[in-house]
Amino acid sequence: MSINCVRTLLEYAAASHADKVAVKHDNKSISYADLLTKVNQVALYLDELNLPANTRVGVYSTKGLDLVIAILATLSTNHVLVPLTKLLQPEQVDYIVKDCGIEVMITDQNKLEVIEEINYQGHVICYETTSKDIASFEEIYKYYNKPYSCQVNGHDNAVITYSFGLTGTPKGIVLSHRNLIDSARVVSQYLGLQENDVISGLLIFNLDYGLNQIFCSLYKRATLALHRFILPDDALNHIIDDEVTVLAVMPIHISEMFEDELSRRPSARLFDHLRIITSSGGNVTAKMVKDCKDTFRNAEFFSMHGLTEAFRSTYLDPSQIQIRPDSIGKPIPDVELYVVNEDGQECAPREVGELIHRGGFIYRGFWNAPVETAERFKSVQILKDVINLEGQLTDELVIATGDYVYRDEEGYFFFVGRRDDMIKTRGFRVSPFEVESVVKKNIPQISQCAVFGMPNESIEEEIVLVYSAMGELSDKEILFELKKHLASYMLPGRIVFKKSLPLVQSDKNRVNKEALIKELSAI
Repeated sequence: MSINCVRTLLEYAAASHADKVAVKHDNKSISYADLLTKVNQVALYLDELNLPANTRVGVYSTKGLDLVIAILATLSTNHVLVPLTKLLQPEQVDYIVKDCGIEVMITDQNKLEVIEEINYQGHVICYETTSKDIASFEEIYKYYNKPYSCQVNGHDNAVITYSFGLTGTPKGIVLSHRNLIDSARVVSQYLGLQENDVISGLLIFNLDYGLNQIFCSLYKRATLALHRFILPDDALNHIIDDEVTVLAVMPIHISEMFEDELSRRPSARLFDHLRIITSSGGNVTAKMVKDCKDTFRNAEFFSMHGLTEAFRSTYLDPSQIQIRPDSIGKPIPDVELYVVNEDGQECAPREVGELIHRGGFIYRGFWNAPVETAERFKSVQILKDVINLEGQLTDELVIATGDYVYRDEEGYFFFVGRRDDMIKTRGFRVSPFEVESVVKKNIPQISQCAVFGMPNESIEEEIVLVYSAMGELSDKEILFELKKHLASYMLPGRIVFKKSLPLVQSDKNRVNKEALIKELSAI
């Protein structure tokens, strides 16, 4: 069997740390030896369904020990895991089932209703025993006790992940077994993970950032402490009660954990065992960093930037988080990053261009989506004017990320915006993110804002700023402040006040710009 697969990590951990707690959740826990046994039993059942290789297996349930078993069992077969967060609505589940052709669905009793609602026709496995027609983990653990062995190749497809944004019809991104284990190796290296760490499983497991917490735990023979983020107080109690040493979060989690007044938070000394915090999936503010530093006083803060098409591009060393909190950092090990302009030339320091990712951790492509794959996965030849390609093979792939960034004189990268979001006005490209950041930092009366472009024949696109506040501010007052920090071509030509802004249904922390554009276009 390949050494470049998660299955190998599990076997090694069970052999060397059989009695150690591998995963715990609430008052339940499972050792590495028992984890391997149960994974083998479920994998054996999947194999005995006699389905073709590369059959897609969906895992759709509430977080718990059985969810981890289901994930690792699928990755121990020649099938492909499709993790689905329990937050998805029935129509979203149905979309994914049909898009990638899920033939097996592993779920819990609570989600069986959704499976029935979408009239799912494939094999169903439930954690609990519910009826004689549906196999259950309880029955599998009872009857499937034969030895199990498998052959997993590192280059084979392992996972297809989906994330829902504004459109509601995403494309799945395909990860290989090698992608999974390489990601665990590099993160374990630059974070300095240890065998005695307790790694938080607070993130949901539908995307690579969350799944990586499982794989890093296996890689270091550490303990994974599962938690369902429902209330901010619960998350803080999870860190204390489970004695978490490594906490992976998204910026929204930090904001929610520190919404309450300082007087209501547990004493900082109760968090002194926490030594590492990682954050990815959004912009980290100075307040977030300060809140973490004040409460998690022994923890180093790693801010990271990942891609849909590759596991991760950059991380910011903790020593820099207070010096340059807006930076996304420098390349992770085994990655080269370049900033290029529209002519393929490398950008000078502080010149904005597209981020090109070369090296490790590049995924396989988008599932059954050749157009989208061709748009992002490019030949290394696009860097022919930037690096020396003499003797290079022409089939090497790099990622044209669609992220607009710049690099400072010391080599630190700064995110500006997405290519899809960039506003073209008066011959310039303007990042909505950059304008929004200036508003948030310098006009405290504004509680929320959204910046986007709308068609204007004379200047290509007009910059529009929509904001909410306790009361309407004068346009002159807003523009006066923005002129101090932005070039003239970056100033909004239209400013709109609304008492509240529409939010994205699947992410209540993001303003729904499409809804605003539709509304303003009708005026």
